[in-house]
Amino acid sequence: MKSVTLTASALAIAVAAPAFAQSRENVQVAGSSTVLPYASIVAEAFGENTDFPTPVVESGGSSAGLARFCEGVGENSIDIANASRAIRDGEVETCAENGVEEIIEVRIGYDGIVFASQQSGPEFTAFEPSDWFSALAAEIPQDGEMVSNPNSTWADVNGDLPDVEISAFIPGTKHGTREVFEENVLLQGCEDTGAYDQMVEAGMSEDDAESACMAVRTDGASVDIDGDYTETLARIESNPDGIGVFGLAFYENNTDTLKVATMGGVEPSTETIASGEYPVSRPLFFYIKKAHIGVIPGLKEFASFFVSDEIAGPGGPLANYGLVPDPELADTQSKIENETTLGDEQS
Repeated sequence: MKSVTLTASALAIAVAAPAFAQSRENVQVAGSSTVLPYASIVAEAFGENTDFPTPVVESGGSSAGLARFCEGVGENSIDIANASRAIRDGEVETCAENGVEEIIEVRIGYDGIVFASQQSGPEFTAFEPSDWFSALAAEIPQDGEMVSNPNSTWADVNGDLPDVEISAFIPGTKHGTREVFEENVLLQGCEDTGAYDQMVEAGMSEDDAESACMAVRTDGASVDIDGDYTETLARIESNPDGIGVFGLAFYENNTDTLKVATMGGVEPSTETIASGEYPVSRPLFFYIKKAHIGVIPGLKEFASFFVSDEIAGPGGPLANYGLVPDPELADTQSKIENETTLGDEQS
């Protein structure tokens, strides 16, 4: 992890250790691999700048982290789940069934999904969602029937794209990144090409049509990457014609080897993502188990520290690492201070 130099006087939080002894003293966090580097930076800074121990931060993916979060209440369960997507209704229900009835949702900022390739590789500079659907769909409709994807080169998909074999490295199904890729790129592209309407007209249900739109070919043109973005980068480094899906932060830290393409005519940047102009972006979250506040030392303090202006605001270490600051950060800070839960928000 990159070292982070922070001014203790500017960031220190005046906190006192709890008056009662705890068998677990560290805040425990798990979840999204996208949120992991941000959470690790904050945990390190929190340990250095407060009287609390450094929180333990693990990865595992958004779904796995939320599953652990929902296992129950108590020191043997984690306190915070990181997620690169919003918690689902079914997960909230599972939490409640296991006694996790009060959940605080914290949006830390935004990340963009970018499409990058070797600097010296083919001219992958501009994409539309329809290009990626036509390139990666397992099947596409033709003459009222679903047929195996016949496209073998990007030029087959779009004559303006390079005439090289389709070789895409996309996030595996366990990544939160996969969901935004499926919904904002594959499904959107399916709708843009008219394929979705053709599927429904041919007799598919809307749900089945959506699933077909997001089903990815398995003939080698598309490769799921279950590891982190360093594995995707390694695949591209060994394949000059390859193109990968990355988080904005990772791309910005590797511009010496990667070039990025526009999507829908918009170049990904902190500005276009924060404004919502860039079409493939998503908010990043963590979820706090309210029942652990006041029981696990430093939990609320860590959450407040994470979204402080000095840490998560413009010019802070998270922005420098690639997180797009949330324009509504003050509201998030207030939510933590007031311990506002999902139920409180909806009432």
